[in-house]
Amino acid sequence: MTNRLEIKSASKVFKKKIALHPFSLKVAAGECIALCGGNGAGKSTLLHILAGISSPGEGTVIIEDVDLLKNRKRYVSLIGYMPDEFYAQETLTVQEFLCFYGSFRNIPQTRIMEVIRILGLEEKKHEMVKHLSKGMRQRLLFGQAWAATPAVLILDEPTNGLDPYWIDVFITLLKDIKNSGSTIIFSTHMMDVASEVADRVLFMEDGKLVTMLKNDHINTNKFMVDLLHLYRKQQ
Repeated sequence: MTNRLEIKSASKVFKKKIALHPFSLKVAAGECIALCGGNGAGKSTLLHILAGISSPGEGTVIIEDVDLLKNRKRYVSLIGYMPDEFYAQETLTVQEFLCFYGSFRNIPQTRIMEVIRILGLEEKKHEMVKHLSKGMRQRLLFGQAWAATPAVLILDEPTNGLDPYWIDVFITLLKDIKNSGSTIIFSTHMMDVASEVADRVLFMEDGKLVTMLKNDHINTNKFMVDLLHLYRKQQ
């Protein structure tokens, strides 16, 4: 597989504290990476850099030969980003919310309606965001990140607030997305989600990559046990 995303020694310092030590990684087209670790491990800092929200202090990120620091406008056109918190205007309806974000990517109305249907929000499409449950908001946030079918999908704790049914739907959807050729990188505290979807699981601690496990999706029970062992060890 061809490399879609390359992180080159990206690092970040906040108020003299190292939030992310020099971090390097190559990710192929159609590959899914899960970032795991406790709070303060550096997962969100890394995702913010990948999303172009925060510039790396050193190093850079490249997607399909487009350097974040040299051509940010082109770079962000290649990604979809789902934050871990909902900060959008809450008086928009579900449909208005997706149409607003879709307008930046010239996403047709037919695609917007397709996303609404797939994410189970059809009956809520005229409901204002402020009236949605946490799980519905999560699905809506995911929808705005995914609607443009980006080359790289970046998700920060995407399963927070989802019930078991929608977690299963989400897992199936992520598998379909990566099988279509998109690259996915997401953070999670849920080892079952990481085990089922990710091709590699990266454990972070204190802004450093400490362990990387490759998932062959064959011996799933053993892989799940290994993940749980590492996760509990870090807590």
